Amino acid sequence: RGGREEAGERAGGAEAVGSRSQALPRKPVPVEAGDCAVCTPLLTHGEQVDVLDRLDFVLTNISELRKEVEELRNSLQHLAADIVGEVRSHLEETQRVTRRRRFPFHRERSDSTGSSSIYFTANSGATNTDDGESEGGYTTANAESDYDRESEKESEEGEDELSCETVRTARRDSLDLVNEDETHLILDSLLDEGLGQLLQQADHLHSGDEREKREGFQLLLNNKLAVKYADQGDFLWRLARAHSDMYDITEDTDEKKSYASDGKEELEIAFQKWDQSAECHQWYAILCGQLAEHESIQKRIQTGYIFKEHIDKAIALKPEDPKSYYLLGRWCYQVSHLGWLEKKTASALFETPPTATVQDALQNFLKVEELSPGFSKAVRMYIAKCYKDMGNNSAALLWMNLASELPVNTKEDSETERELEEMRSILGE
Repeated sequence: RGGREEAGERAGGAEAVGSRSQALPRKPVPVEAGDCAVCTPLLTHGEQVDVLDRLDFVLTNISELRKEVEELRNSLQHLAADIVGEVRSHLEETQRVTRRRRFPFHRERSDSTGSSSIYFTANSGATNTDDGESEGGYTTANAESDYDRESEKESEEGEDELSCETVRTARRDSLDLVNEDETHLILDSLLDEGLGQLLQQADHLHSGDEREKREGFQLLLNNKLAVKYADQGDFLWRLARAHSDMYDITEDTDEKKSYASDGKEELEIAFQKWDQSAECHQWYAILCGQLAEHESIQKRIQTGYIFKEHIDKAIALKPEDPKSYYLLGRWCYQVSHLGWLEKKTASALFETPPTATVQDALQNFLKVEELSPGFSKAVRMYIAKCYKDMGNNSAALLWMNLASELPVNTKEDSETERELEEMRSILGE
């Protein structure tokens, strides 16, 4: 019985091999061989098995690819829904702001209305000393109120005429003393002098501690609300910078997003008139990056394109600014370390996904050191990171030591010092 089962298995294996062989091409048989000739396959049995294994591998990859395409399709649908929702919320917020700005100040009730209310309350709550009923008292009160309103209206009209005449007289006297061109020059000179002092004070507060940064933000915000310098480019990018400072100071996530978003809106208004300001493009890129820290992978990748675009504009407008090269170096370093999922998402969203190498990042960081040696501890730390990633540990240790020589003045410097200690422990191992 065992012999019969073994023979059956061999026969089944032979049939399977035979069925595979039937699908494969066979060598042609010469005509002289006759009808009894047997066609021999082009591939050996081992080669046939290898081909079948390869076909199975291809089918498996096709199945996995189909799953990835389905996942990407779903993510794109979610992305489209998010974009529609954001646009709708933005339009609703714009409409609310428009309604609020239509009447920015509350109207105060005039004295005549107040007197009418007082009369009504007194007559309705007190005992009537006259023979008439309360309705008569209420009517008398309104009559007195109407008389007061007419009297006050006439008085106000007279005061308005007097004040207008006074203004016209003063204007004629001033025009006799100073002509119109000289008046504009004086006003512009005073405005420029006040703006220069304000910007100098804002720069000083920006370089201080958290309390001074808050004070600088409030100073610029108050002057913006006073509509003194709201259309000046140097004022607007400093106001956006102050929003970025508040983002760094604040711990609450919603407040951080609000400061970054408001700062972006200030610069979007500024671009209508100051598109050639390198600082406007630079701080717009910074605020985009800060806001992207709280977004999804798709939005972070989209923001990365915007970041790169505005940093390139800032460098083109002001090529001697080391801060722009530092920001570009950070972008290149981050792109060079994108993960598999981020690269897949970028390829699905854009025809040309962002590309950059560690060498690109290193060149930008070295450019910062060339323009401003010792610009910051972070720059030298990233130079060390680039050399470490490229396998040059000796150069990495050199730049780590150079970074440690710089003083710790800011919160970013403290974080950089901690990263340097971790790098030393890794290289020491």
